[in-house]
Amino acid sequence: MESLNEQLMVALPSDHKILTEVTKRSKAFWGYSPEQMEKWEEELTITMSYIVANQVYKLMIDNKLVGYYALLKAENTDKIKLDNLFVLPEYMGKGYGKVLLEDCICRVKEQGFNVLTLDADPHAESFYIHCGFKTVGKLASSISGRYLPLMEFSLMS
Repeated sequence: MESLNEQLMVALPSDHKILTEVTKRSKAFWGYSPEQMEKWEEELTITMSYIVANQVYKLMIDNKLVGYYALLKAENTDKIKLDNLFVLPEYMGKGYGKVLLEDCICRVKEQGFNVLTLDADPHAESFYIHCGFKTVGKLASSISGRYLPLMEFSLMS
């Protein structure tokens, strides 16, 4: 890690604009066209109500928000979905994604869930596999011929 002054904390509804910026900059890092980014505008926008309705945790380094993750409110008692995990591009490859994911897994275990699921960006699939997730299917995306890996992580010990 680059900094010793890192903190994970609950995101506040007032963080919605900076979380949206992190989401968009992180997604754009993978070379998606401006047209595609525009098509995704709504789903890449984090709203105050989204933060209130879900479990959203932010990673602060030296008082700067550099990444976050969000867990969707669980539909059942067995599985919970990791909806977003994003890190600013300049902090990628430094272990902060793993810090966020490890915190997420700990919280989900404490809540008694057995499986953590996610729909990964194709560029992130190898990261999640490296962290112990398994690809269990695929979901057609809004880009023709592109699929999102459906992934799961077993929390059963």
